[in-house]
Amino acid sequence: MAIKFVTVIFPLALPKLYSYSVPKEFESHVDIGIRVEVSLKNKLYSAVVAEIHEALILEYKPKPIVSILDTIPVVTATQLIFWRWMAEYYCCTIGEVMNVAMPAGLKLESETKVITHPDFNETYEGLTDDEFLIAEAISIQNELTIIQIQDILNKKTIFPVIRNLLDKKVIYIKEDLIEKYKPRMLNFMSLNEPYKSDPNRLTEAFDLVVNSEKQTKALLAFVQLSRNKIFNLPVSDITQLSGADSNVIQAMAKKNIFTIIKQKHSRIHSIHDSSSMEKMDELSIIQQNAISEIKNVLSVGKPCLLYGITGSGKTRVYAELIKENLTENKQTLYLLPEIALTTHMVERLKTIFGSEVLVYHSRMNNQERVELWSAVLLGAKLVIAARSGLFLPFMNLGLIIVDEEHDSSFKQNDPNPRYNARDASIYLSSITHAGIILGSATPSLESFSNATSHKYGLVSMMERHGESILPKIQIVDLKPERKDKRFDGIFSHQLINAIEDALIEKEQILIFQNRRGYAPTISCQVCGWKADCPNCDVHLTIHKAFNELRCHYCGTRTKLPVQCPACGNHDLQEQGFGTEKIEEQMKILFPTAVVARVDMDTAKTKLAFENIIHDFEDKKIDMLIGTQMITKGLDFDHIALVGVLNADTLLRYPDMRANERAFQLLTQVAGRAGRRAKQGKVIIQTYHPEHPVIIETLHHMYDRFYLRESEERKTFHYPPFFRMIQIELLHKNEGTVAHAANVFADQVRNKIGNRLIGPAIPSIARIRGQYIQTITIKMEKDPGTMTKIKLLIQQVKSRLKQVAAYRTVRVNIDVDPY
Repeated sequence: MAIKFVTVIFPLALPKLYSYSVPKEFESHVDIGIRVEVSLKNKLYSAVVAEIHEALILEYKPKPIVSILDTIPVVTATQLIFWRWMAEYYCCTIGEVMNVAMPAGLKLESETKVITHPDFNETYEGLTDDEFLIAEAISIQNELTIIQIQDILNKKTIFPVIRNLLDKKVIYIKEDLIEKYKPRMLNFMSLNEPYKSDPNRLTEAFDLVVNSEKQTKALLAFVQLSRNKIFNLPVSDITQLSGADSNVIQAMAKKNIFTIIKQKHSRIHSIHDSSSMEKMDELSIIQQNAISEIKNVLSVGKPCLLYGITGSGKTRVYAELIKENLTENKQTLYLLPEIALTTHMVERLKTIFGSEVLVYHSRMNNQERVELWSAVLLGAKLVIAARSGLFLPFMNLGLIIVDEEHDSSFKQNDPNPRYNARDASIYLSSITHAGIILGSATPSLESFSNATSHKYGLVSMMERHGESILPKIQIVDLKPERKDKRFDGIFSHQLINAIEDALIEKEQILIFQNRRGYAPTISCQVCGWKADCPNCDVHLTIHKAFNELRCHYCGTRTKLPVQCPACGNHDLQEQGFGTEKIEEQMKILFPTAVVARVDMDTAKTKLAFENIIHDFEDKKIDMLIGTQMITKGLDFDHIALVGVLNADTLLRYPDMRANERAFQLLTQVAGRAGRRAKQGKVIIQTYHPEHPVIIETLHHMYDRFYLRESEERKTFHYPPFFRMIQIELLHKNEGTVAHAANVFADQVRNKIGNRLIGPAIPSIARIRGQYIQTITIKMEKDPGTMTKIKLLIQQVKSRLKQVAAYRTVRVNIDVDPY
């Protein structure tokens, strides 16, 4: 058919899709999934073709597409189905899904440029000083960007100047589409003939460089790196290995030993990725049985929940299933909750699968993301990714693994779509016909409920792999400790003694405190003043190393005060403790121990985190103190002791999932101890040793925890037995958002009755200067009811936006907010 029109998706929160006409010269090149250059509101964008039409009746005259940007689709038909489902299920626009899904390097938009008007005769009379500066600069440079004009005038507000120059026909505006992705170009050196085809004649090349030690070393480095019959290598690899510089390489090129050429080089592959591949360990009987059971579940098209206690060898099971999937020439997506976890897992799997392993996460730069997107489109076999890996363009997906499926990091909280990668991966597996495994030592109540109701298959691994056994857990009641004058509020004497014993035995220690910084706040002992954030209703956290108070919500920073700003008193007192203070105290108590800390302050970058983990793995660190970054997935041989300093902070959190998350965190951090032959020890400090979650953690009683928590959830109409939607309204004016929330709630309540709760002010009533009101809706687990209520919410949101007083109120809809 002759394609006359296309409907496209923009990476913008637009209420509907727009259609464009296709010029005759483009008809044979248009396809679903390619990017086209189109105009929207006087700007140029790259948009993805979602539909093609032979004929189309529209209420507006469609603009023509400007150009075609791709020769083959960069988005698959399956992805478009996935995007549409996600937009519908999570109550957002498909443009918002596209914006999150695609790398920035593939989402192009034009840059505004100012150029001289063709009718301008360079008469500068009647121009102001600012106008003259810009007109003269354009005549010299031919064109200027908005940013360049701001720099010239040293002003942020420059549009009045531009408008005047437009009115006087001195300039006019044009839009150019910016290409964000640029391939990485490197100098490569290739071995010339006759040395390349006849290795025996390499001695002749060595004779040519015999008088230069640096050239000899460079040639030896090339020979060493070309053992895999790769005779075209990056110059940087040779210089790094040999210590030679580029002048040495150029000298060898003049001797006709090498030819140096500039060519594209992948940012995501290393030439030597496959050099250290190792054979996998033999499968245990339990692992073999688990694999057999998983295959049986997947064969009937069900998702499989792999419930394996910490240290049971789930990763080895995953590796075997990945290997089988690779032999069938299918792709595997391995999802992990956080980049912190990804580093350790990547290294493990690279020793098994070598260069087949690719990594995708938010800390990659845009260029790397584009290259990985292209690699997956071309059939890359194994991708380890954080939640955004769901959006990659798999062509032949055979297996999805969601490891640590219970983890809250799989939930995106901002911006739209507010999706849960675990739940979305279930839908992705259904449309790609890929097998899916959800793995955890502490399954979420949602997944375990689905397994017990036979919606999912359940496979259990209830013994630790090899010789390792579950750690011994000791609960320390802090109430008696407070009577001891030596107790500093942080470390019990039992924990101190256990640390001393571990250090004597040359064993390693993990200390867990889920609060970074030095102390949660600082206060005045005279007038009661506390350091509060000016933008959020929270206290500022002390970061002693930086001599600062910081807000962990908006990023506000201020210097630590030396006296109370309210009354001038110098007796300011820190309250509570975070990882930074624990590190300081441990270094005082154990001066000979090597103590390190891992949290968002010390592990801001991927490299910083890797360095700390490698040092701990190499036993260069005796004691590692950290937040929840240390609780999951890290597998070390010599951890004899794990200390949890304050379990109560996990239990007191005002959230319906506080007990569940506390049980998961405590179990996961305890699971880091004693991963090999010797039994580890875990000490959990608490003021409430009788709390059911503490008791269930102590005795490894997941089943009891699940039954007790399930009964509470049923009683109070919470998931997984009921469905939830949370609506959040935000505005800089407290009264405006309160009125808007009441109007919103009343209109919805009129239709759904007491399913709606609120509006209510959350525990943190203001963040980043925005006051917050929340509305919660609980409903039966009936797809029809859910669909009707979501449609009603969106209609009420649309009506609210039409009221002038509420137009600037932000409304966030969070489906399944847990």
